[in-house]
Amino acid sequence: MELSVQKRDKFGKNLKNLRKQGFIPAELYGHGIKNEHLAVVGKEFKKVFKQAGENTVVNLVLENKKTPVLIYDVSYHPTNDRVENIDFYKIRLDEKLKTKVPVEFIGESPAVKDQNGVLIKAMQEIEVEALPTDIPHSIKVDLSRLVELNQSFYVRDLDSLVNVKVLVDPEGVIATIKPQITEEEEKVMAESAIPSVETIVVETEEKKAERAAKVASEGITEKASSSPEASPKK
Repeated sequence: MELSVQKRDKFGKNLKNLRKQGFIPAELYGHGIKNEHLAVVGKEFKKVFKQAGENTVVNLVLENKKTPVLIYDVSYHPTNDRVENIDFYKIRLDEKLKTKVPVEFIGESPAVKDQNGVLIKAMQEIEVEALPTDIPHSIKVDLSRLVELNQSFYVRDLDSLVNVKVLVDPEGVIATIKPQITEEEEKVMAESAIPSVETIVVETEEKKAERAAKVASEGITEKASSSPEASPKK
C-alpha cells in the first residue's frame, strides 16, 4: 500500500491555506532519521487510512523514494471529522513492534438471537507483538460461538495468529452474553444504589461518636504521658 507525499514549507497560519487547497499537513519521524515536514492530498490519505488503519505498513512515496511507515496519529478538527494533522512513524521491517490491533466482531450470537441475551463487548483492541508486515489489520471474534447466556469469549479462544504474539492475559474476557434485566430487577438495583436518609443520618451519628471517642482517647493518652508517674525513673 502506497501513499504519495510532498515536502512542506508552510507552517503556522499558512497551514490554513494549505488545507483549503485540499492538503493535510503531516510529520515523518522515527529512530535514526531527521523529522520531515510533509503534506498529503486529503482524499488520497482517507482512502489509504480506511484500508490500513494505524497498524498496517504504508509506503510513503517521496521524490521516488519509498519509506515504510505506520500511521501513528491522526488529529481531527474539534467540531467536525476533518483531518487536521497526521504523524507518520518510520519503521524497520526486520524489527518487531508492539501495537494494539482493533477487535472485529463478526457473526451473530444464538444467545442474543434466540434467548434475548445482551452482548457486552469488554475489549475493543488487543495488544500484540510482531514484525510490521505480520501485524493483522484486525483480530476477528466470531460471536456465533456464544450459544448460551452468561457464556464468554476469552482471549484464549482466539484463532491462532501466524507469527503474532498476543500480549493480553489469555483469561481476559473479550465478549460475554448476559440475560436481559427485568424492570423489577432494574428498580431494585437503582434503589439499592441510593442510600436512604435514615442510613445517612445513622452513618453520620456513628462517625461523630467515633470522632468523640478518638479525641477522648488521645486526650487521656496525652495526659498520661505528661504526668510524673508516666515518666521513666532516673
